[in-house]
Amino acid sequence: MKLELTRPMAFFDLETTGINIAKDRIVEISILKVFPNGNKESKTWLVNPEMKIPKESSDIHGITDDKVKDEPTFKKLSNDVYQLIKGCDLAGFNSNRFDIPLLAEEMLRAEVDFDLTNIKFVDVQTIFHKKEQRTLSAGYKFYCGKDLEGAHSAEADTNATYEILLAQLEKYEDIGTDVAALSEYSSHQKRADFAGFIQFNDKDEEIFTFGKYKNRTVLAVLAENPGYYNWIINADFPLYTKKVLTSIRLKSLSTKLK
Repeated sequence: MKLELTRPMAFFDLETTGINIAKDRIVEISILKVFPNGNKESKTWLVNPEMKIPKESSDIHGITDDKVKDEPTFKKLSNDVYQLIKGCDLAGFNSNRFDIPLLAEEMLRAEVDFDLTNIKFVDVQTIFHKKEQRTLSAGYKFYCGKDLEGAHSAEADTNATYEILLAQLEKYEDIGTDVAALSEYSSHQKRADFAGFIQFNDKDEEIFTFGKYKNRTVLAVLAENPGYYNWIINADFPLYTKKVLTSIRLKSLSTKLK
């Protein structure tokens, strides 16, 4: 079954210094851009994270401080990365929970206005877990019948993710073939900020998912306690969470002024 695209889709994978979305940095990024006509374009960059790479992370992906010391920082690469994925829907393996929010952090840190509002997201891991409950290497073996050589290199993982999605389209007729259906199927909850601090309720209203205001609407909380906005902005929350919260607040203030 063919993947139906109306605009390009960028499959991507990150290797990082760790798993903290707000604090950790990219050390390698690989992007496979697939066009609606089937053409492909790919690019992989090593990245100087401007921080020490923990040994436990290097042990997983094989990227050390010495390997990236002369590589460009993400800020220097940010425009090239942005131009490659601009106008694309995004896909990855565990991308909704990790790669996309961390990429958004790096983009905003580099002062790139990375707006995810009108983008569809396909998380191949979510499809996999809903259907089979496995890891990427096991998924590659299961769906594609091949061993994943070079696992935990961004390029190998990116290409494997694309191949797995194509195999999933062949195997599961009920997940759809267009990006909207795949995005819907590969989502757990409807998140406003991807890190999961702000989600949508069944009335499509933004709600907080943490702390003393958990499950209350953002608008109600900001009206009751305006200082809560400043606390989040100054606290250790992801930059994209702060961007989403600011957007909600500005829309609310604009509505009041009308």
